[in-house]
Amino acid sequence: MNAFHDKTIDDSSFASVADAASDFGVRPRRAAMHSSQMHPAAEQQMVFLVDDDLDFRTALAALLNSVGLKVKIFGSAAELLASKLPDVISCLVLDVRMPRLSGLGLQTELAKANNSIPIILMTAYGDVPMSVRAMKGGAVDFLIKPFRDQDMLDAVMTALGRDRKRRAAERQLADVRSRLETLTPRELEVMALVTAGLMNKQIAGELGIQEITIKGHRGRVMRKMGARSFAELVKTAEALGVNRQSLRRDFSEA
Repeated sequence: MNAFHDKTIDDSSFASVADAASDFGVRPRRAAMHSSQMHPAAEQQMVFLVDDDLDFRTALAALLNSVGLKVKIFGSAAELLASKLPDVISCLVLDVRMPRLSGLGLQTELAKANNSIPIILMTAYGDVPMSVRAMKGGAVDFLIKPFRDQDMLDAVMTALGRDRKRRAAERQLADVRSRLETLTPRELEVMALVTAGLMNKQIAGELGIQEITIKGHRGRVMRKMGARSFAELVKTAEALGVNRQSLRRDFSEA
């Protein structure tokens, strides 16, 4: 973690933070009864918690730890940005009011960098404009301190679920992109025209080849792309941006 300490909280932290937790509306043991089975134990996931209040972030980390979540805590947005974070299912829990770079400011900077990690914002001094800005910025939730334990746990589980789905979608897209690279130029043309709704006979006329040849290309496209149906092939083409316009653009650039 560069020059910063690895502050992952483990079970040994519970006794020392229990009193502090009660001061902030965070009650690890009671929350654990509600949420101990909320995610697969073997799944790697982590919550990155940023708050400049040491007592609060320690207590909140204990709450999250009590339901089996790994937590890495930071005292500022700058500390988070300077750290190398593990590439696992994760979310950010950010305090809004912090020195130098606020939680809302960090949300904006991450968006500019196309970092789509789910974010939960929290503050003791929230107002409607602030919450609207946070939600428009894509925040999973905006919690006012003191909040109920379960509200935070629900928000974190929602955020982790969102990141899990995002990562799965990215893996799937990477897979179909690699499949696309196995197509020949002619097969790519056929894929673009087929998914545009043209019949085999129309494609044959447009490309100046026999219809039976188009049928062969179409079958190979389906097989190489792993499409189980025509509808699935259309969906894949849309996701990859394969269409007649993209073919014209590629040809003009060539």
